Amino acid sequence: MSTSRGFTAFAAKFAKWSGHPVAFALGAASVVAWAASGPYFHFSDTWELVINTGTTIVTFLMVFLIQNSQNRDGAAIQAKLDELIRASAAQNRYIGIEHLTEEELDELRRRCETRAEAERLDDAREAADEAEARAREKAARAAAKAH
Repeated sequence: MSTSRGFTAFAAKFAKWSGHPVAFALGAASVVAWAASGPYFHFSDTWELVINTGTTIVTFLMVFLIQNSQNRDGAAIQAKLDELIRASAAQNRYIGIEHLTEEELDELRRRCETRAEAERLDDAREAADEAEARAREKAARAAAKAH
């Protein structure tokens, strides 16, 4: 097994486990045990240093594991979206846009929002035209019945 594959498997399992309620309970129990031990250690600087060092180390390592999991999840989702775009009637020019700069993505998002708004307005106009046509038909039928 390659180092990358091994780390990926470890990171995935650890990230899944760390999100489990048992992991939270263990973390909370550790803090409670540390706090309860305060009087025994006379709330010393060393006693404080234990919790500070422990939480710093755990946080430092968790950042890398969580980032690894997020990177893989993001890449997998992006690949799935790219395949859906490629296989559908959607515009293939959107494949790979995750590599654009923030400014380029903002501009693209604005364009998409403008097009969506225009489509909503077109839909609203079309619905209003249809409603008006139905009202005219109804009025014409009512007029025909009256004669």
